[in-house]
Amino acid sequence: MVENKLVLATPEELKQRNKLAGTIAVPKQVNIAPITGHPEEHVKNRRVCISRPAKNSMQSGTNNLDYWRIEFDNRERWENPLMGWVSTGDPLSNMEVEFNSKEEAIAHCEKNGYKWFIEQEEQAKPSRVKNYGSNFSWNKRTRVSTK
Repeated sequence: MVENKLVLATPEELKQRNKLAGTIAVPKQVNIAPITGHPEEHVKNRRVCISRPAKNSMQSGTNNLDYWRIEFDNRERWENPLMGWVSTGDPLSNMEVEFNSKEEAIAHCEKNGYKWFIEQEEQAKPSRVKNYGSNFSWNKRTRVSTK
């Protein structure tokens, strides 16, 4: 089925429409740091830590742990003389950004011109199967004297 606009269009209009229908090729390495609006001192020497969050120690579940997080390094901080609170002039110091994968976080850091490093997560020990019956086994290796 053909659209009426295409049938009634002049050859110049068809040529213009074909030009606009194409896609724009963007190079792989795009640095958007100059156009983000961040001051240059916040971007130039900024280090970013890419890590996975630790499991909540107050709960036994492992839900909501399959994402990656970037945290910005701490810049200059000082103690407020009036209240004693810690102050900073860095707008990115308390910001954490979450991503679905490590590759997305790395791509975001490279696109914004940040220097990044990956904090390796600790590998969990393989859990040993423990049975209730093994507490009462009469094996010389596992037997414990009660005296």
